[in-house]
Amino acid sequence: MHPLHDIVVPPSIEEFVPVVIEIPKGSKLKYEIDKTTGLLMLDRVLYSSVHYPANYGFLPQSHADDGDPLDFLVLMQEPVVPLTIVRARAIGGLKMRDDKGDDDKIVAVAVDDPAYSHYHDAGQLPPHVMIELHRFFSDYKVLEGKESVVDKLYDRERALKVMREALDGYRTKAAWKK
Repeated sequence: MHPLHDIVVPPSIEEFVPVVIEIPKGSKLKYEIDKTTGLLMLDRVLYSSVHYPANYGFLPQSHADDGDPLDFLVLMQEPVVPLTIVRARAIGGLKMRDDKGDDDKIVAVAVDDPAYSHYHDAGQLPPHVMIELHRFFSDYKVLEGKESVVDKLYDRERALKVMREALDGYRTKAAWKK
């Protein structure tokens, strides 16, 4: 089974989608899915003294503007073992730009975590949570000599639109086909 190609995303994405976690909350290790084998590859250890503020992964069968699967930050109480599938509900998103171009990060909550499952919009989160997410993406590449610019949080409706575009993008890209 290939985590990018073989995990089915339901037609209705409003309630939840399966997100494959690559990086556990609290980690400094930047893993990425290898599109050919489906295995995790260590991209790098973060240079800065920061760690991932949420479980970080991707939406299967998606192709985002940066050429990779669509990124997700899944808020929940505990770190998750890499390659675990988490049922996540999108509540907003962040657009960032770095040396590779534009990159969306969908902010979601784990629907199976009672501490987060009641959130339906990022505006409901404690303000400090969003400050931490924004700060992480502003800082995590600084010691590599790279800049990343993070826009303000966007709402759930825009997040769902970005998700639909990434799912459509997967279906039209020959590079993603087996």
